[in-house]
Amino acid sequence: MGASACMELARRGKRVLGIERFRVGHDGGSTHGGSRIIRDCYFEHPNYVPLLLECREGWDRLEHDSGRRIVHRPGVLYAGGPGSEVVEKSLESGATHGIRCERWSATEAMKHFPQFRFPTDWCAMFEPGAGFARPERAVRAACAIARSLGADVHEGERVLRWEEFSGGVRVVTSQSTYEAGSLILTAGAWMPALAQSLGVALQPQRVVVAWLQPVVKSSCESPRMPVWYLDRPGTSGVYGVPMADDQEPPLGVKVSTHGDGTPCDPEAVRVTATESELENIRKIAASFVPCCAERVVAGATCLYTMTPDQHFVVDRMPGSKHVTVACGFSGHGFKFMPVMGRILADMACDGRTTLPVGFLGLGRFSTHA
Repeated sequence: MGASACMELARRGKRVLGIERFRVGHDGGSTHGGSRIIRDCYFEHPNYVPLLLECREGWDRLEHDSGRRIVHRPGVLYAGGPGSEVVEKSLESGATHGIRCERWSATEAMKHFPQFRFPTDWCAMFEPGAGFARPERAVRAACAIARSLGADVHEGERVLRWEEFSGGVRVVTSQSTYEAGSLILTAGAWMPALAQSLGVALQPQRVVVAWLQPVVKSSCESPRMPVWYLDRPGTSGVYGVPMADDQEPPLGVKVSTHGDGTPCDPEAVRVTATESELENIRKIAASFVPCCAERVVAGATCLYTMTPDQHFVVDRMPGSKHVTVACGFSGHGFKFMPVMGRILADMACDGRTTLPVGFLGLGRFSTHA
């Protein structure tokens, strides 16, 4: 979100400084792992859909301006138990906003995509315009575009603290002190330390991801295999991203569970993915998509930063005139990268945005109601 905001502000001719504590495209936070799902049918909340529809042009422009392929659209297959909330709410949001999607029975889903094995009483839907994006590539592209337009992006520099004064903000880092008219905070799992006056509990979580060697590679490549999200009754969801010809290592089908991360401290030494955790993911995948799960090729961890209601926070810092915050993306935020840059640039420049983000404001929490 910070890279996208830097790019959008630079496009508007603003003087911009982006500060990254690691390196652009690093694997220490929430924006790595080679792929992130993008979709417009949204079971989490229908109010996200207008924002997602605004992202399509943004992804196209990012690809055009960078000269890199960032987005693949093999479609997303959603499946779950009878009456699955994921399937039903995704269909509802799609129908409300005119997004092309198809309701299928489990049998129909397996006929279209024979790689999958579902209980016969499951339901399914397919969103053909959805797919996945390359997160590291997108972040690097946004920062490169911002720099080409005159922005400064400092790497390996840690923000220690910030303060507001009548004319703007002052930011103290491990390298220097800077002053500016506006500040945007998009520090992911490190936001709790930088946004102590936010008034909302943010909980970083450690989430394990596995890459699996397929039994039949050709069956597990985009577009023959779609992205998939399975709403398993009574337990965590599981998702998978197919292989593609532009995939960088690790190679394999990317699989992870969603909804069972463990609380962690981003400042502590990260606990690497264990063999048992990775094997558990492989077994889950093998039970639904047996052709993708011959063995574990690689594993990694990433960070979710959860809000109490699992919806984002996009607002002014309480009591502030110059500080905007975007945080708590709760494991489903990356797909909003293009539109979030516009929103944050609007708020930094004008104090408001015309894009519909009111439902993500702090006012929804009782302490700010």
